[in-house]
Amino acid sequence: MTAPTGTRPPLVSHVSVGVTDVHRAGVFYDAVMATLGARRVMEHGVGIGYGRTFPEFWAAQPQDHKRATAGNGTHVCFNAPDEKSVADFHAAGLAAGGFDDGAPGRRPQYAPGYYAAFLRDPDGNKVEAMCWIAPPDPDTPPSET
Repeated sequence: MTAPTGTRPPLVSHVSVGVTDVHRAGVFYDAVMATLGARRVMEHGVGIGYGRTFPEFWAAQPQDHKRATAGNGTHVCFNAPDEKSVADFHAAGLAAGGFDDGAPGRRPQYAPGYYAAFLRDPDGNKVEAMCWIAPPDPDTPPSET
């Protein structure tokens, strides 16, 4: 792949997470990636690459052929276009065998307009979808629900 003149490649080429069952991981990642406008763009016997045109995210068996384990404190965050996509990501992941690790919602501890949802894939890898939304108006009292 060549970059257009005058552009720089992104800082990160791709990210990989280890999985024990590529088929099971494919069911999960096919579902969540579709909500973000990404798809399977490459696969081989030990892994599946996802992206819009280039494989930017891989779910693959570890190169050392040992059991895949999730990294403590490690997670991958995907940009979502809007709140609905974040919610769809979360719902699709749960329906495809993932586990809730943070329902869709504002995350003011990160930034006033940060909106995100967190999942664990079937192997325990933590993934997030986030988007930026308008921060709350400081002059409007919180609603009582």
